[in-house]
Amino acid sequence: MTQEQHLIPTAGTATQPTSPAALRRTNLSLVLRHLHDHASASRADIAEATGLHRATVSNLMTELLEWRLVREVGIEHVGAVGRPRRAVALHGAHVGALGLEINVDYIAVHGTDLSGRALVERRVTFDTVGSGPDRSLRRLALVAREAGEAMRRAGTIPAGVGVAVPALVDVARGVVAFAPNLNWRDLPLAARLSSALGPMRLPVAVDNDANLAALAEYSSGVAAGTPHLVYLTGEVGVGGGVIIDGKLLRGADGLAGEVGHLPVDPAGDMCGCGRQGCWETKVGLAALVRTAMPEQSYELADELVPDPEERVMEIARGLASGDRRMLDAVAHVGKWLGLGGSIIVNLFNPGAIVVGGYFATLAEWLLPHAQAELTRLVVGSPAAQCRFIASGFGFGAPSRGAATIVVNQLIDDPTAIMDPTLRPAAP
Repeated sequence: MTQEQHLIPTAGTATQPTSPAALRRTNLSLVLRHLHDHASASRADIAEATGLHRATVSNLMTELLEWRLVREVGIEHVGAVGRPRRAVALHGAHVGALGLEINVDYIAVHGTDLSGRALVERRVTFDTVGSGPDRSLRRLALVAREAGEAMRRAGTIPAGVGVAVPALVDVARGVVAFAPNLNWRDLPLAARLSSALGPMRLPVAVDNDANLAALAEYSSGVAAGTPHLVYLTGEVGVGGGVIIDGKLLRGADGLAGEVGHLPVDPAGDMCGCGRQGCWETKVGLAALVRTAMPEQSYELADELVPDPEERVMEIARGLASGDRRMLDAVAHVGKWLGLGGSIIVNLFNPGAIVVGGYFATLAEWLLPHAQAELTRLVVGSPAAQCRFIASGFGFGAPSRGAATIVVNQLIDDPTAIMDPTLRPAAP
């Protein structure tokens, strides 16, 4: 979120804090948000940026230092003369955020502390579609518990869980409304996962995988800080996360970004959503594998399929060796990627389209075809400045984004982690 979204409202507005506790919570959040968005700052810098009185910032800093949510990092000198300022930075190494992604053929996890330090990073091959929602939730809970224990051994206590799902999600209720590629409908994922975590019982937030990946890219990816940004997943299904003016576009019902279901070919293949000729039937990983490696097609799999990255690396090796079938398959997918990208550019005029998953892994061969088609089809020369950029997160952007929303929630209400059960051990 931007600084402006966290400023204390002026007197007389409906959102003015109504109690000392609410005012304290708001002010603590202001300070932590500023430090989250900047590598370090002095107390005077924070006071100037937030509009808080210097004495207030000093008192808040004393409290945050006691809870080890911030740390002093050195002396800043401002100008040739003047008093040196002691700088502080976000800390919170004892407070953790756990991000999960469950997709067609794997579960991914990214565990971090409050400052963004990665503690756990892994992906588990898992047949989500064949397992059904009940077994999938049990496995998801097991992965979360194992990751949580690993974080605890590192001295970090998880304070929340975020889950990325390739689905239409009712974010407020944590319900997966429809996940066409998982065959899930109306699944209360947040409530059921929280319950399945057992003694670890933590609050759970659920969101669309592309939305969370877009947040991860905007926060710390290859196009970090780009105010108009589109992220495309490169999975079996294809989703989009749209950042407009630095904010995630959700739409009237929270369902914006379902670009994989743009109808691009009325005579095309049947999509998992039940419609014909959706964009993801042309550019999803299943479509590429069907053409490049027909003997390993998802449709032919009668047992657990390989990790998607293994399949993609096999295709990459074939491309590097000049395999004609694979080169033709990637060129075909690239043109369709550019066609769909041109629709997105004409609608939103983003500064960049960041591609993840297999799109990023095969960027060397895929993106030249996509960029050429995008440039050919976009209306207006200024829009042609938009370029496809390969994510540096690979298949890990959604789980990173899931951890990011937990961190944001903790920063929005620091009092939730200023709790005796999360009190840090003495250094």
